[in-house]
Amino acid sequence: MKLNERSLAFYATCDSPADNAGFLYKRGERHTAYHRRWFVLKGNMLFYFEERDSREPVGVIVLEGCNVELCESAESFAFAIRFGGTKSRTYVLAAESQEAMESWVKSLSRASFDYMRLVVRELEKQLQEMSQGLAGGCGGSRELPGPWKPKPSGLEQSRGQLPVLPATLPKENGCAVWNNVLGAAQLADTSGSGGHDEEEEESPRPPPLPPRRRVLNGEAASAVAESPSTFWRLHEQYSREVARLRQDWQQKRRGPRP
Repeated sequence: MKLNERSLAFYATCDSPADNAGFLYKRGERHTAYHRRWFVLKGNMLFYFEERDSREPVGVIVLEGCNVELCESAESFAFAIRFGGTKSRTYVLAAESQEAMESWVKSLSRASFDYMRLVVRELEKQLQEMSQGLAGGCGGSRELPGPWKPKPSGLEQSRGQLPVLPATLPKENGCAVWNNVLGAAQLADTSGSGGHDEEEEESPRPPPLPPRRRVLNGEAASAVAESPSTFWRLHEQYSREVARLRQDWQQKRRGPRP
């Protein structure tokens, strides 16, 4: 893997927060002597400097595909970073105290992306189990609760108690006849019962009936179109009735004959 030295140096010395930092003793690769170095852990990269105030790191260890474990060494509180493979190098480090060693081992074990991937998978599994448990506790239904619906007001409740008018109204001479039979029956029943208490709530009254109107379309219009003689019959019938009424009115106006 190719790394840009300038980018690594800038990342190691920038103001980004470090996961862990402190002095550790590092054993050399050729010589077994330990050298005191300043280590900084950022993400999955472990930088080490000669001094704490050094501007550039001496080296970097990429913590991927490795294991962090305790080891036996001449120095106390020693641990090793081992990579897989026959030609891979093993880094042996030593802390200054037991607490520092435990802190570094824990931080280095959690620095790799492989560990973070395992943590994410475990969290997703726990979340799925919790979701299934909540769904099973709500009567076994996995459906989400429906939207909130307001309670019906008094006006809406009273509408449900109103008498239902017939779908097709009766017709007389081509005109729709409005006759609230159910409303009339209710009025007759309430007028006959006089033992009700005045404090009881009155039942909702039906809405006022619309005025009578003539139907100019629909079935009446089609009936007139089909039978042209209907208008002539109606005109002849009402003209006779009007003539008779007019004759009676004239006779009453003239008075009785002598």
